[in-house]
Amino acid sequence: MFLSAMPNPTTTAKADLFRKLPSVDELSHSAELAPFVSENGQTAVNDAARAVLARLRNEINANRLDSAAIDLALSGIADAIERQLRVSLSYSLQPVINATGVILHTNLGRAPLAAAALDHIHKTAFTYSNLEFDLESGERGKRDIHVDRLFRKLLNTHVGTAAQACPERSRRGSPDEQRSSISTVVVNNNAAAVLLALNTLAEGGEAIVSRGELVEIGGSFRIPDVMSKSSAILREVGTTNRTRVSDYERAINDKTKLLLRVHRSNFQITGFTEQPSISELAGLARRHNLPLMEDLGSGALFDLRSIGINDEPSVLDSLEAGVDVVTYSGDKLLGGPQAGILSGRSDLISRMRANSLFRALRGDKLIYAALEATLLAYVKRDRDAIPALKMMRLSKEEIASRAEAVAAEISSPKLNIEIVDGESVIGGGAAPSATLPTKLLAITSLKFSVDDISSRLRKTNPSIIARVEEGRVLLDLRTVFPEQDEILKRALLEICNS
Repeated sequence: MFLSAMPNPTTTAKADLFRKLPSVDELSHSAELAPFVSENGQTAVNDAARAVLARLRNEINANRLDSAAIDLALSGIADAIERQLRVSLSYSLQPVINATGVILHTNLGRAPLAAAALDHIHKTAFTYSNLEFDLESGERGKRDIHVDRLFRKLLNTHVGTAAQACPERSRRGSPDEQRSSISTVVVNNNAAAVLLALNTLAEGGEAIVSRGELVEIGGSFRIPDVMSKSSAILREVGTTNRTRVSDYERAINDKTKLLLRVHRSNFQITGFTEQPSISELAGLARRHNLPLMEDLGSGALFDLRSIGINDEPSVLDSLEAGVDVVTYSGDKLLGGPQAGILSGRSDLISRMRANSLFRALRGDKLIYAALEATLLAYVKRDRDAIPALKMMRLSKEEIASRAEAVAAEISSPKLNIEIVDGESVIGGGAAPSATLPTKLLAITSLKFSVDDISSRLRKTNPSIIARVEEGRVLLDLRTVFPEQDEILKRALLEICNS
């Protein structure tokens, strides 16, 4: 109201305008603001009043208010303070509706949690828990046990069977026995998992990695930088597009402590390329009595081939191929909370657990509660209980049916809505070239620009985040929860009625 442009003051000096403004104390102790003080506290009201008065002073200084405008602004100052209170005391982190079709959208929080995970967090975080307490013995326990037991159920049976089926794995003796007994530890994210593994296995020595795998992912996370922080020495082999197992073998020397494979995450190298299989690297590691580590990044615990994605290895694929330690994320293909997970040979995992870095990087009770509930869904084979997995498994026909139901409710010359073929993506650095067929709501308008429509959708409550491509606003219901379809429909109707 008081921010609109006004002519320069002519008869009233700025000093006179400033004198019209009440003090913070006068405002915050007025009868008009007493309900706000009772509800929000004196300090919050003082801060809101101070912010509103500061804006008025700025407007006076900029010659945008005259005496009449100041009087008008002051008549509504209580409302302005109330609005300021709502802004300053509202949460910055808010729920949004993801209509982009990117399932693991990093900017939108990656994998949404299962209902059971939220329930388990509430029950165990709302009060005290046995996070590090052994209820049977009455003594101090370890937080690892809450999820390690479930990872063992999911990983040990398969890997143990594979180890027994491959007698050549026994050539190294005890480490191969350890490989058939998989252990897992959890830290706060995958970058921390990579740091802990490298520091534990290769501190002061060389870790051999292909030049084509020295990746940078979101947030300027670079593998060479993490290796440097871990005190491991990077030994690059091969070229950007072609690396052979012989390149690794020639680089092995008395300083070598680790062979490292890094998932390329959010890009692919195509054309004239070559890369040794993980089994070839595992064989080389065994011959030289070296551990093989793979940073999978995303880390699926289910077979992605079941949804038509063939080139993304799962955690089981890597362990069965002979990888000694696999690092992966909890909030990507696994569908759980943000976490860094290290699964592999029990002797190597024990060394990481004993590393002093582990305490600095470990997960808290919220991570363990959400992860335990997510893993239980895997144990029960209830994959639809995990939202990200359910979204991946939705058929094009299911999404089309919902899109048609939404479009049928919108009839206005202001918006043109078509249902068109499209593609959803996994996101989160997983399967960068893989897509899932979908149906899209494609919106155009003669009255509103696509940027205007997108902005209006973002300003709804909750915000709706859409894609803008080729002069159209695109809404992909694959990543919209069915119960949110009605909210999306109401938002589109509001735009029609504006």
